[in-house]
Amino acid sequence: MFSSQLGHHMARQKLQKCTVCGAYGLSTTCGKCGERAQAAGPMKWSPEDRQAQRRRKLHNVGSKEWLESLPEFTSEEE
Repeated sequence: MFSSQLGHHMARQKLQKCTVCGAYGLSTTCGKCGERAQAAGPMKWSPEDRQAQRRRKLHNVGSKEWLESLPEFTSEEE
């Protein structure tokens, strides 16, 4: 059975949390209140990330503009 036949969309991560009521489920739409749900945890990360180079290129990592966009620490935060 396809997800379109089930009436919901499956997300990249299975466990989802409603942005409104906080209920957990497997759909990107909350089963309790019908609002949008998003990933309940961070994406998995691997040191062998095959897409890292593409992502760095997309965000222009290392460029002067990228370096200037990074937050600066105050002396209290260091």
